Amino acid sequence: MVKPIEKMKEGTPEQKAKPAKVKTLSFRMLLLKARTFIALILLLIVFSILIPNFLEPQNLILITKHVVLYALLGVGMTFVIVTGGIDLSVGSIVGLAGMIAGSFIYEGLVLNFADATVYFSVPVVILITLLFGALIGGMNGLLITKFNVPPFIATLGMLYVARGIALLISDGATYPNLAGSPELGNTGFSFLGTGNLLGMPVSIWVMVLFGAIAVYIFRKTPLGRHIFAVGGNEKAADIAGVQVNKIKMLVYMISGLCAAMVGLIVASQLGAAHPATGETWELNAIAATVLGGTSLAGGRGSIGGTIMGAFVIGVLSDGMVMMGISEFWQMVITGGVIVLAVIVDQLQGKMQHKVVLEQQA
Repeated sequence: MVKPIEKMKEGTPEQKAKPAKVKTLSFRMLLLKARTFIALILLLIVFSILIPNFLEPQNLILITKHVVLYALLGVGMTFVIVTGGIDLSVGSIVGLAGMIAGSFIYEGLVLNFADATVYFSVPVVILITLLFGALIGGMNGLLITKFNVPPFIATLGMLYVARGIALLISDGATYPNLAGSPELGNTGFSFLGTGNLLGMPVSIWVMVLFGAIAVYIFRKTPLGRHIFAVGGNEKAADIAGVQVNKIKMLVYMISGLCAAMVGLIVASQLGAAHPATGETWELNAIAATVLGGTSLAGGRGSIGGTIMGAFVIGVLSDGMVMMGISEFWQMVITGGVIVLAVIVDQLQGKMQHKVVLEQQA
């Protein structure tokens, strides 16, 4: 006996249209998520057309060395912004770190009580400077977690404090020669900023190292999951047992450490330390982070995106300089890029929410 074939129920036109809507929204989301990569490719194409030899290996390496500074600041900033915070002090920490390293190499540590001066080796100077950077970041975290000072205000205050200390160290003067002396055992500082390792500048390897460690923390450790949890919903994270205050302290310490590393690289490249180094660099760090897809509201971000955002800022900046564009116009264009990045970030957040609603409907 042949069984009757059951007629399949056809969905309503509205039900048929839903998958198409979801696919369209998903495609738009994909474009938004890839916006940094697309922007970078477009910039490279435009500047390669307008500027002869722009894509030559030596020029690209030079651009990458400039990008290192924004990328390292951006890595630390990503940790902070993912938790829903902000760090405006990183530019001043850059200047202070350079002055601390310059002081130890140029003047040494003066021990008045013993009528003696101690000179440290370069690795020790680097370690001490990084610890100072982490300490200043920890002070930011302390103000925010223990005294409930809003991150914007706490880090803005530390911006002035760190810059003031940098000026006080040398009374506003520059440490002009950080080559060190063989007799004192403090030579070799220039290797960090101008040396090469396996055919690539050491500073680029530093960026790769910091980036790789940050990616590992975000993707493979409980700390990374807790950082995203704090940024996604701080109260829920607290209820779930995440030590919110410790996480906040730690991310600001990481940001301070990254900024100190940038200060060391700049002082090493220049062979000198100036207290005004790093002014307004916090804006480039924030721009690179947001361009890379990190949400200012917290809970969303990636290290790879931030580094790519730093490349966008670096390529744009160097390209405009090579084209001879006025410094004033460079400021206008960079500011416009920052505003555009925030607008696109808000658009991405709204679209993600819409995709979720469409999928649930």
